[in-house]
Amino acid sequence: MTKRFHKHKLLLDENFPVRSYFPKLNRRYDLKHLTADLNLASLPDPKVYKLAQKEERIIVTYNIKDFAPLVENDTKAGVIGVSPSLSSEQVDKKLTALLNKSTKKSLMGKLTTLSGEGEN
Repeated sequence: MTKRFHKHKLLLDENFPVRSYFPKLNRRYDLKHLTADLNLASLPDPKVYKLAQKEERIIVTYNIKDFAPLVENDTKAGVIGVSPSLSSEQVDKKLTALLNKSTKKSLMGKLTTLSGEGEN
């Protein structure tokens, strides 16, 4: 039985490059950048998480330690923490691969990390 494709909705944190840096992700998934697309600069992290819950998006950020305590066990939002040592090309490739193998709910209510080590 083939798994159905799910078009994940991502929210790129303001410290993250804009979506044009991630052509594969941008083609395949629904990406919004906090400042470039939504004009929400300097929004506190708890409000960013509430916005992600409201829009049912997964936050993509370098700021893992500040978002970790905000993650709730729900089906409305999730957080993917990305290692700042990864290049934009590596993030594009690794994040696309992660999302391709993830179901609609598998990343919600969780903190997932994407590092330069291993297969993440």
